[in-house]
Amino acid sequence: MAFDVARVRGLIPALGDGWVHLDATGGMHVPEQVASATLQAVRAPVSVPGGVFPASLHAEEIEDAARAAVADLVAGDPRGVVLGPNTAVLLHRLAEAVSETWVLGDEVVVSRLDDVANVAPWLRSAQRKGVGVRWAEIDIETCELPDWQFDELLDGSARVVALTAASAQVGTRPEIAKIAARTQERGVLLVVDAHAAAPYGPLDIAALGADVVAVDAAAWGGPQVGALVFRTPALLDRLASCSLEPSAHGPRRLEIGPHSGPQLAALVASIEHLAELDETAGGTRRERLLASMAEVKAYQASLLATLLVELRTRTGAIVLGDPMRRIPMLSFTHTSVKAPDVVEHLAERGICAFADPGDHGVLAHLGSAEVGGVVRIGLAHYTNVTEVEALVSAVAELN
Repeated sequence: MAFDVARVRGLIPALGDGWVHLDATGGMHVPEQVASATLQAVRAPVSVPGGVFPASLHAEEIEDAARAAVADLVAGDPRGVVLGPNTAVLLHRLAEAVSETWVLGDEVVVSRLDDVANVAPWLRSAQRKGVGVRWAEIDIETCELPDWQFDELLDGSARVVALTAASAQVGTRPEIAKIAARTQERGVLLVVDAHAAAPYGPLDIAALGADVVAVDAAAWGGPQVGALVFRTPALLDRLASCSLEPSAHGPRRLEIGPHSGPQLAALVASIEHLAELDETAGGTRRERLLASMAEVKAYQASLLATLLVELRTRTGAIVLGDPMRRIPMLSFTHTSVKAPDVVEHLAERGICAFADPGDHGVLAHLGSAEVGGVVRIGLAHYTNVTEVEALVSAVAELN
């Protein structure tokens, strides 16, 4: 059956403010069941794991449930799920742990497409260890990341490739599986930042070919909790530990201090929300996630196609890039109005969007700062065609 966006909108209390929320680049709004799960967990007696009394045992149950939920999201193993405050922090910890074994002559490969959170940690670790850095370049016109260039980039010295599963700035979804075939052949660790991709379609860590996948619950309306998922959990015990516990093993080697019970309860509820976006889906949580996220992907592909055509034909907007594979996030400039002024104009008409100065990451590489920055738009599960039309009409007024 068709994706029921009206039903989904009814699950998000924040949409009652009357604004058009096209600000999913900063994270989606919180479903009622996530808010309720947080409140319920706050009211319940929850301690920290390690005790034999009920409050401590409950903390262990919540933590186990959170790891299992994230594992279901990416078809991974709960024993390989590392939890933390967000992907930026976790990727920093991962880079520090992985780089402990680097020696002179080694190299790390990063891409121009990636968010700074999956570039800066690797650059810092490379500088600290004195190893080389290679850059995977994008096609300036389409903003695609050609996979063929990795034949040359992976010449025997590379130890790690850090890539995004989708760009939150220009929407590009690289051919991760094709690149993974090359990293696997050469024994190179592939770290995939999926924080922008996870809300928009099914994820499968094995199908991607990634060794580590990073996700962030805030992106789909969950709490401020991130996770790293290791395809092979045993790899965790071969990494340098940053834990405060000398005997820490498995995921705890990359975790510092106790987790927040309410936050983890909210994480589980947010993944359940994703699984219930298609109310007709049945089976295990993983099966329901596959069905629901497939419906979301199809619905938003149609909505995005409409938005792109309308922006390009009815307004003075210039959309950055035109990748074949993409998520419903985009950046655009206007032929005669600076980005901050466009965003202010949209706000006056009740539309939420962000102005980005374009001075870092892929936007800087595209020269966005030189034209006054860009307007960033992100569609969410609850975005409807009326809201897309409102955006297009508001931008068209600037002509």
